[in-house]
Amino acid sequence: MDKSFLKSSSIVTAMTFLSRILGLVRDYFIARYFGANGFTDAFLVAFRIPNFLRRLFGEGAFSQAFVPILAEAKANHNEAEVQNVINHIGTKFLTILVVITVIAVVAAPLIIFMFAWGFYFDTDPTKFDLASSMLQITFPYLLLISLTAFAGSILNTYDKFAVPAFTPVLLNVSMILSAVYLSQHLETPIMALAWGVLIGGIVQLLFQIPFLIKIRKLPRLAHGDHPSVKTLKKRMLPALFGVSVSQINLLIDTMIATVLVSGSVSWLYYSDRLLELPLALIGIALATVALAKLSKHYANKDEQKFTRTVDYALKVGLLLGAPACAGLLLLAEPLIITLFQYEEFDAFAAHMSALSLTAYGSGLMAFIMVKILAPVFLARGDTKTPVKVGVIAMVSNVFLNVIFAYYYAHVGLAIATSISAVINASLLYYYLNKQSIYQFSDDLIKLFLKVLLASSIMVIFILNFSNDINFYLENGVWQRITSVASTIIASAALYFACLRLLGIRIKQL
Repeated sequence: MDKSFLKSSSIVTAMTFLSRILGLVRDYFIARYFGANGFTDAFLVAFRIPNFLRRLFGEGAFSQAFVPILAEAKANHNEAEVQNVINHIGTKFLTILVVITVIAVVAAPLIIFMFAWGFYFDTDPTKFDLASSMLQITFPYLLLISLTAFAGSILNTYDKFAVPAFTPVLLNVSMILSAVYLSQHLETPIMALAWGVLIGGIVQLLFQIPFLIKIRKLPRLAHGDHPSVKTLKKRMLPALFGVSVSQINLLIDTMIATVLVSGSVSWLYYSDRLLELPLALIGIALATVALAKLSKHYANKDEQKFTRTVDYALKVGLLLGAPACAGLLLLAEPLIITLFQYEEFDAFAAHMSALSLTAYGSGLMAFIMVKILAPVFLARGDTKTPVKVGVIAMVSNVFLNVIFAYYYAHVGLAIATSISAVINASLLYYYLNKQSIYQFSDDLIKLFLKVLLASSIMVIFILNFSNDINFYLENGVWQRITSVASTIIASAALYFACLRLLGIRIKQL
């Protein structure tokens, strides 16, 4: 067992858990105050566009290309040169972000047309106009959150994982306060959410600055060229596509959903939010720590530790991901009803969201594997392979979207996304094995069989002892929370008890 890996990933998971819980609280208030309708669809599109690009320019492609470069500089050069790398990359990054932001704010209606053409051709132009106005407010969030991710990458490289993991909490707090209080003072209440996004971005960036100062790595403007910038461009440009396929697929889902019935974007959003909770706690937490550790081991030419880190990350991902996947599939509707079905969010919206959550949840293990396996290539400076795999996965998703959306509407979009994630994960592993970088260990395969057995017992328990849907529909918030929480806690306890009886100890992985 890698104790430092476990400690670091536990810190990230704890901070991420706090952030995601507040994220669910945020979504509760969005559902309660604004429901699932055309206005909410408009905000979600205006928020998803910069949020999608954030995954590319922020903690997605940029971070995964930048961290290995910084780790290499830290391992082979003095601190002055490390600062030089940070300054030059930071300056170029800032320049590009400012240009993109200015263009996007000016061309907001055109961007909405590109990503949500269904709004433009709708008989009611309200959604299109509202989405365009809100995008002008939300898009600068991309600049702010990308700089925040840049700062977080520096902190992660210096093993300061807690601060970057905690930072998203501030966005959720900002949006909650805006939904509850600011909305009461605006002519169009839902505009408060857009302002909440912008304010949250500012606060997140400012929060990380003191910690950068503490480790003496605050970026400064730099002039001229530096080899690290050229290396970053070489690695990042293909990685823009390769490591963000799941987000691209979600954006494609949103684009197609805009031509479906009003509420489709919202239904997909609420189901995706519940998918993101275990994905963030497990996949993203593991990937964040793994990339930093793998980059360090590769820079130090320690192949044994490199392979062991990959294997350990997959073991933890399997151990925690399997029961989470089963839970999402079996408790989709109780979870949606408990969290969101209040006031403006009715039973029909809850049911439709639960259907797409079930479809998304079926691909959870694949999503987690992608998060773990993609950084293995990136830590080695290989961005071509994830790109090749990403192209195949995205093309598959588009093709499957057309087929499944025709028959199953918004649920079909979720099904297609899950299948494309399976394709993505399978191909990533295929190339890792083909290039003799990594193959599943015997211990991992044995663990899989034991996890499968323990998960099956947990499924039987949930099917026989959990309350039916009518209970959740007929009772209030506290009864709902008590019921779903007790089911989750009891199921988790049973699962880990079974693992213990099967001889599985996390500390011995």
